[in-house]
Amino acid sequence: MGTGIIYSGSMEKIRICQMIDRPVLGGGQTALLLLAENLDPQRFEVFVCTAPEGPLVDEIIKRGFSHIPVSLTKTLSLRTVNQVRAALEKNKIQILHTHGGIAGIYGRWAARRCGTPVIVHTLHGIHYLHYRNPLLRGLYILQERILSRFSDGLILVSQADLSRAKKHRLAPEDKMFCIPNGIDVKSEKEAEEWQRKSHEFGSERGQPVIGTVARLHRQKGILYLVKAAGPVLSAFPGAKIVVVGDGPLSRKLRKTARKMGLEGKFLFLGARKDAASLMPLFDIFVLPSLWEGLPFVLVEAAALGKPIIATAVDGITEIIEDGKTGVLVPSRDPQALADAIISLLRDKDRAKRLAERARAVIPPRFPLRRMVEQTQNLYLELYGRKFL
Repeated sequence: MGTGIIYSGSMEKIRICQMIDRPVLGGGQTALLLLAENLDPQRFEVFVCTAPEGPLVDEIIKRGFSHIPVSLTKTLSLRTVNQVRAALEKNKIQILHTHGGIAGIYGRWAARRCGTPVIVHTLHGIHYLHYRNPLLRGLYILQERILSRFSDGLILVSQADLSRAKKHRLAPEDKMFCIPNGIDVKSEKEAEEWQRKSHEFGSERGQPVIGTVARLHRQKGILYLVKAAGPVLSAFPGAKIVVVGDGPLSRKLRKTARKMGLEGKFLFLGARKDAASLMPLFDIFVLPSLWEGLPFVLVEAAALGKPIIATAVDGITEIIEDGKTGVLVPSRDPQALADAIISLLRDKDRAKRLAERARAVIPPRFPLRRMVEQTQNLYLELYGRKFL
């Protein structure tokens, strides 16, 4: 579903800043890069504001964008707000688009103070609605309601998140837009090139590799994949389970895997710039999330022709149809996850059918061009309201 906004006409180049807090290469950062790289260069001059260093910064510089370095601390700081404000004023930013919670707080507050004409925020999943502490959850809902008063647009990446946002009245309904993530699908030739990458998992030829690419955060449910490893490895002793990614639960998850005697079988590869080139080496892609916005990684896995097992949570169910384009299991259920993995490993014909159907159906539903065009039209519509 698009914004329903159409814009025509010509105007001078608009100075736009894409802003995000963590300079890693996760889903939100991927969306930011794809958007920045594909906006109409005849209409927009793009700046990207992040922390001073990190993998995302390397990509920003590599792709030739103007980088604005600002460290966004989790502890709210008026000094940081003033730094962001000064950066917006210095670079004469006309549209600020923030991604994620911390950037959304600092960016929108600073933009309000310096009179940035258009302020847009994307929620890449409404994570605070899943906080266990009801008081903290309520405070974040109230915070978004306040920030939305001086935001011109709030983008949700899935219909489920749009429904939640309306239910909790995060912003006036006429300010909320659903723009699903889109990806730049790699060609078959590129995928074949990736397949030639040497196998670094240490598994014997013909032995299965079950893998995921995910931030090591409670949201992604990696603990349940660790707990599912025992039955899987009992059924397939030569298998390897691989997790690409880092995050706050890294130490805890590694410790749990060691206690379960999974060393050498359950591999944590950490954050990797070449994560995309490791995915083709997986025999099955698994995403055991507890909640999601609209996960890029499942569309990428489908585009690579990987059989997919994921949890039946909002966001994922907008991508995967159980039994047709993948296998869905309940969240927080390691036995169901293990059973699904074992079943697909034993039934290679079924796994192949699911993968082929996913590859044919899913990527065309999430084209990069649509995401860029809908977002660009939203920018132009909101900008036009202020100046035209």
